[in-house]
Amino acid sequence: MLFDDEASMLRAWTRHRKQHRHRRCAARIVLRCAEGGSDSEIAAELEIQRATAAKWRSRFVPDRLDGLLGEPRAGGRARSPTTGSRQ
Repeated sequence: MLFDDEASMLRAWTRHRKQHRHRRCAARIVLRCAEGGSDSEIAAELEIQRATAAKWRSRFVPDRLDGLLGEPRAGGRARSPTTGSRQ
C-alpha cells in the first residue's frame, strides 16, 4: 500500500527526464506493485527482468522512498589516470 504523498512523488519521478533512469524505472515498478501483481507479471509488462522488479520491491518495502534513492558505493573517489590525484 502506498501513501498518497509517496504515490505523488513516484509519479513525479516517472515524468521528469532529469531523474536518473534507474530511479524512474524503480518508481514505475513500485507504482505497478501497488496495483497488485507478481514480480513476473510486472517484469513482463514493463519489459524488464523479474529480478529487477523483485529488487526494487524489496528495497521499497523496508525503507519506503529512501530505499529507492540508491546505496553508497564501496571504495573512494576515482583517481585521475594522469596525476593520480582524486577527482
